[in-house]
Amino acid sequence: MEGRSDTCEVDGDVRTNGTALSVTLVPAASWPERHEWMINPYSRRFASLRKVTVTQLQDRAAAPPCTVTHDMPAVLFGIGGYAANYWHAYADILVPLFVASRRYHGEVTFLVSNIQFRPRWLVKYRAFLQGLSNYDLVDMDGDAQVRCFPRVTVGLRLDKELSIVPELVPGGRLSMADFTGFLREAYALPRGAAASLAREPEKKPRLLLIHRGHYRRILNEPEVARAAEEAGFEAVVTELRGGGDTPEGEVEQARVVNSFDVVLGLHGAGLTNAMFLPPGGVLIQVVPYGNMEDIARAEFSEPATDMGLRYLDYSVGAEESSLMETLGPEHPAVKDPASVHRSGWDKVFELYLAKQNVRINVTRFAPTLAQALDHLRRQ
Repeated sequence: MEGRSDTCEVDGDVRTNGTALSVTLVPAASWPERHEWMINPYSRRFASLRKVTVTQLQDRAAAPPCTVTHDMPAVLFGIGGYAANYWHAYADILVPLFVASRRYHGEVTFLVSNIQFRPRWLVKYRAFLQGLSNYDLVDMDGDAQVRCFPRVTVGLRLDKELSIVPELVPGGRLSMADFTGFLREAYALPRGAAASLAREPEKKPRLLLIHRGHYRRILNEPEVARAAEEAGFEAVVTELRGGGDTPEGEVEQARVVNSFDVVLGLHGAGLTNAMFLPPGGVLIQVVPYGNMEDIARAEFSEPATDMGLRYLDYSVGAEESSLMETLGPEHPAVKDPASVHRSGWDKVFELYLAKQNVRINVTRFAPTLAQALDHLRRQ
């Protein structure tokens, strides 16, 4: 129970009960005392999910009898929390689940709670889940069986945002390069390397400019796309909707992104798609005005580097922000962003993420595009 997450590794004679949402460790004979822990099965402990009761029994006679016996381990986790957001789906569940279960090479059963609140989530990520487990998952909310396992991992551990700390991986080192390699395998992504202009100097690398259709938009997308073309890219503007609610949609979106060498977009969950880029690709994050660099980089800078991508960002100036027009140059959000940050997250989100669009100065942006192209030239 440290860091962001609560987790418990239970080894021995382990029995689960879905309706009670309980995990019980049964002694071979007896233990001096009984212990009990409450574990949040979601990787961020402050998310509001029903907790799992983990009990170490004192007396074997008090154990519920097994109705189903499994000879492989299990991982118990909950969906919900923030998992409707595409970035959180990967950062909070899919990456930690990979860390918890990859060591078993498919010989693991997933016990999933809170399904009734996100029934389409498991459908959408079916290809991912089937890549990690050879068995049907168990809906813990409706499971009346007492299942016996030799080991159960309760809860998912989040050590680093949208990334992996190799030395903290149970059962052996894994990295984000291993994770993106698994994605290419699970989603049958064809490209394992970005364009190399050193080997193919005449080739135009492909740049995907993510279109946002609601808020936090790039208002001059055609101009930015032309600037990318003039810099030497083949530029395409498209909207990425998190793959929809079907496994086919998620896989198809991953394959689309994998066909590009560069992803460019304004800060938001859509940039999570950069994990489908081939290794050696580039992620360019446009950071909204308002001292948003630390937040934006925490979510994408180190993760992208850990994936084997080149990370670049471009910070929007006040003159490029729609806030200059809608609020005026004397408004605190424009004149003194630090004061907005002191007001708390709700104000920061409202002003800089929910109410801001940007018009990129393509002359000022040109050196960032040149850096991306130079990276591909040196590969």
